[in-house]
Amino acid sequence: MVKVIVGQKGSGKTKELIESIQLAVEQESGSIVCIEKGNSLRYDISYRVRLVDAKEYGIKTYDQMIGFISGLHAGNFDITHIFIDNLCKLLGNDASQAVDFCQWCEVFGEQNNLKFTIAISDDPDSADERLRKYF
Repeated sequence: MVKVIVGQKGSGKTKELIESIQLAVEQESGSIVCIEKGNSLRYDISYRVRLVDAKEYGIKTYDQMIGFISGLHAGNFDITHIFIDNLCKLLGNDASQAVDFCQWCEVFGEQNNLKFTIAISDDPDSADERLRKYF
């Protein structure tokens, strides 16, 4: 399952992401990971969530993120949910690559019983049609 939270800057995406993380902590029995740029969510989410600063691992491209997520899963099969805050801020505003990444997440998630929730800063009305299915 892939859920994408889309909205302009200041529209409440991060708040919705935090609420989704807290709900996952309460309802899911596996490990939960949140990937962000920096560590601004450190005090907003449960200590039970593995918070990953993408900058610390040099993640700058979509291919690197795919490799990183694959490695996370290979090292911990108990991960049930991966949250990504502000995908385009992390990896760039290439809409086509963002769609391809979400499609990869969908396939990888189905194969490995893994959920993804991804926040993207963009105008929901102008988002790629292929991305809309994840809203």
